[in-house]
Amino acid sequence: MIYIGVTGWGDHDSLYPPGLSPADKLKEYAAHFPTVEVDSTFYAIQPERNVRKWVQDTPDSFQFVVKAYQGMTGHSRGVNPFQSREEMFEAFKRMLIPFQEANKLAMVLFQFPPWFSCSRENVSYLRYCKSMMGDITCALEFREQSWFDVKYREQTIEFMLKEKWIHSICDEPQAGKGSVPTVLRTTDDVMTLVRFHGRNVHGWTKPKEGNWRDVRYLYRYNDQELSEWKENIKSLHEQSQNVFVLFNNNSGGDAADNAKQFIQLLDIEYKDLAPKQLDLFDWTE
Repeated sequence: MIYIGVTGWGDHDSLYPPGLSPADKLKEYAAHFPTVEVDSTFYAIQPERNVRKWVQDTPDSFQFVVKAYQGMTGHSRGVNPFQSREEMFEAFKRMLIPFQEANKLAMVLFQFPPWFSCSRENVSYLRYCKSMMGDITCALEFREQSWFDVKYREQTIEFMLKEKWIHSICDEPQAGKGSVPTVLRTTDDVMTLVRFHGRNVHGWTKPKEGNWRDVRYLYRYNDQELSEWKENIKSLHEQSQNVFVLFNNNSGGDAADNAKQFIQLLDIEYKDLAPKQLDLFDWTE
């Protein structure tokens, strides 16, 4: 199956009726898409009540891609609230239990920062992460180009195969060392992840100040770009039973529109979506 969705469910105004409560947005989101990336788990390990609500607010077939906590991927710059790495990983895994109990956890996404380069030390840390996660399905995404340099590319793919990491394939601006090329290689015959970050080169390289994050993901894919990716996704689907496609170009409200456009382009009709809020009561007649 090809699962198409977006990152987060709070910022996609085109999906929601006016005045919809933030607490009800995931229910409405699940009427449009069969999967979502949970990015709030990157900023904080969420309380159990939040996770259980997300599980309850979505259909039985809905799937979550859960982003790894920032302390696990070396993004944290503040005080780490955990006494040790082991405690941090165990807290994160406990948070996943409601997803697992409902069979709604597709995978955990480990996205590493631009300063996480291809080195022996970092390869060892990746092995540590995988050992700590046990049999939980995990995807791996880099933001540093050296992992896919000509001299390391095959070794990187072989490493993911051997260590059982799902390759998170990216479409993103080609902006030098802090970006990675699109490498259309699967490392798992059950699941593959594809993430669309947009192609805003200026935004990608903008200094991290002010509204830099809003600028970074400001991009709308055109018909030609999506048509090219249609063939890529079909090819990946021949190699992997389930392909998860997530649009992360959220800054201008383009992600949800591009995701819907891509669903139409691939001629996909999802079953078992949630009922739309607007369809519950029709006062037009």
